[in-house]
Amino acid sequence: MYLCTAFRRIPSDLFCAIMEKNVQVIWAQCQQVLRDNLTPTVYMTWFAPIQALSFENNVLVLQVKSQFIVEYIEENYLTLLSKVLFRMFGPQTKLEYRVQIDSRTDAGVNIPSDVSQAPVAPPVLLQQPDLKDEPDFNSQLNTFYTFETFVQGESNKLARTVALSVAAQPGRTSFNPLFIYGGSGVGKTHLANAIGNDVKRLLPQKRVLYVSANTFQLQYQDAAAHNHIPDFLLFYQTIDVLIVDDIQYIAGKRATQDTFFHIFNYLQQSGKQIVLTCDKAPKDLDGLEDRLLSRFKWGLAAEMVKPDYELRKNILLNKMHRDGVTLSMPIVEFIANNVRDNVRDLEGVLAALLAYSTLADKEIDMELAEQVVGRIVKIKPRERNMSDITDAVCEEFLVSPDALFSQSRQREVVIARQVAMFLAKRYTELSVSDIGRYIGNRTHATVVHALDVLNTMLQNDVVLGQRVRHIENQLAS
Repeated sequence: MYLCTAFRRIPSDLFCAIMEKNVQVIWAQCQQVLRDNLTPTVYMTWFAPIQALSFENNVLVLQVKSQFIVEYIEENYLTLLSKVLFRMFGPQTKLEYRVQIDSRTDAGVNIPSDVSQAPVAPPVLLQQPDLKDEPDFNSQLNTFYTFETFVQGESNKLARTVALSVAAQPGRTSFNPLFIYGGSGVGKTHLANAIGNDVKRLLPQKRVLYVSANTFQLQYQDAAAHNHIPDFLLFYQTIDVLIVDDIQYIAGKRATQDTFFHIFNYLQQSGKQIVLTCDKAPKDLDGLEDRLLSRFKWGLAAEMVKPDYELRKNILLNKMHRDGVTLSMPIVEFIANNVRDNVRDLEGVLAALLAYSTLADKEIDMELAEQVVGRIVKIKPRERNMSDITDAVCEEFLVSPDALFSQSRQREVVIARQVAMFLAKRYTELSVSDIGRYIGNRTHATVVHALDVLNTMLQNDVVLGQRVRHIENQLAS
């Protein structure tokens, strides 16, 4: 996955001689690395004014304005400074700060640093890699996950809108990084891949890479085991749009986090786009360093929540159209009402229905839908009572409860009454006689006749069928 390059080692005595002669030049290179890994304010305040005085016998002397600056750098930036100095001046480097006491006489005092005791960590990014001879690489994107196949609803509208903006101008919006978070199966991976696929379509010269956090961790471990950390870092420097899925999986992995921190800084400060997905908002993440969490908040955190009923239904209709599957609307609505948690379950139900139907050479009916949905999710039918049903029917048909229970023979009232009996028979365990007594003290025969009449009407009246399904959806919500 990452690039491999060859390095030649310079003999140590020649290396020291070169360092001593070019200390100011090399310190300027160190400052450039520090600039790339710190915020502009931090760099300009603490590191920009520092000057290199000498490098002799592996001791680097830096001139600073006050002892306070020394103490602040040692307390807050020693690890980063150590990595830069060890890489640029050599692993045996010792550091001393020269604090000027009297500007008229150049009198000063040297304060030794703890840099030689700082923990050794992966080297920071040191140079812009040369891509002239680099072979093409696999972006690892799922080409099926596009904006065209992503169904928008209220639960993902903000995230999708921002994602479109990022894809059109990667690295040039204020949404950098774009942090997409939400529970499992709400479409985070789909949307992240859609960004990458759109960038490749609109800006084919851009280098786009999708990688899961687990894969990133394995790559880092492999690079560390084979002493290829510089190559690993240099490869990630070349990416224009970096998409890391499930970033929460690097929690607790300090070395990986440290490496990702430097990659993040370099890309972000170089105007490259970073897209992260996660199961939680940055503020709720545990096991990640504060400096990473603070950077995750620099751009925009867009939440994706569980799809609502309308979105679930539209996702099913969209997938049915793509896969050439035909289901009746009552079956679609039944699935959308009961499979509530995530998109993956919806797609799983549809695939299972198609498989069962093909193997059994049987049309997909409500009975089969109930069996398949029951195997994938636990169906918890909402308890409905006669009051719920009659209230919903009265609201749909704009009749009063008094009229519904009366002897009125107005057509709209009669139909509403028949619908109430029909829904009571379907959704309650009441007997036909009990239903009749509840709705105006009617007889068993009257209710049976009403059910027969309504079933016939539903077979021929599409509009009435839609109104009945609307009431069912209201009762299910």
